[in-house]
Amino acid sequence: MVRLFSVLIAVFALISISGCGSEDDHAPSSGAKDMPGALGTFEFKPKDWKKGELTYWTDTDGVDPGVAGCHLGTDKDGKTNGRMFGEACLSETELVESNPGKDVVHSHTDDTGHPDKFDCNAWCVGKGSAKGICQAAPAPPCEASAKCVCE
Repeated sequence: MVRLFSVLIAVFALISISGCGSEDDHAPSSGAKDMPGALGTFEFKPKDWKKGELTYWTDTDGVDPGVAGCHLGTDKDGKTNGRMFGEACLSETELVESNPGKDVVHSHTDDTGHPDKFDCNAWCVGKGSAKGICQAAPAPPCEASAKCVCE
């Protein structure tokens, strides 16, 4: 059942995430650059994308592939506005990890973020585990999220 949920999250992520082709890939964020498994950032537009708008967000977990996080829409002072999206699995081992730091109010120009991608297997091996996978996990208030699980 957990694997099925992970597959559904991956499908949701692929439908929701735009611009994740190699031409849009960038270096890892400052929070991820020295972490094992960091693959770089890519452009992400939320399902309710607001073209041309400068929007503000906070992240509930910072750059922590082992914790499922939720990216919350806010105003420039950090007051939430009801917009949100969770982290997601792109494959059995690839995680979309939002950034920057935990609870840091930051802007998205053109309502477009730049989350990190992580190879969960490389992240877990780098932390001393035998292997790792990406797995769906709760991160309220987001309905769905994901994290790396080490074995």
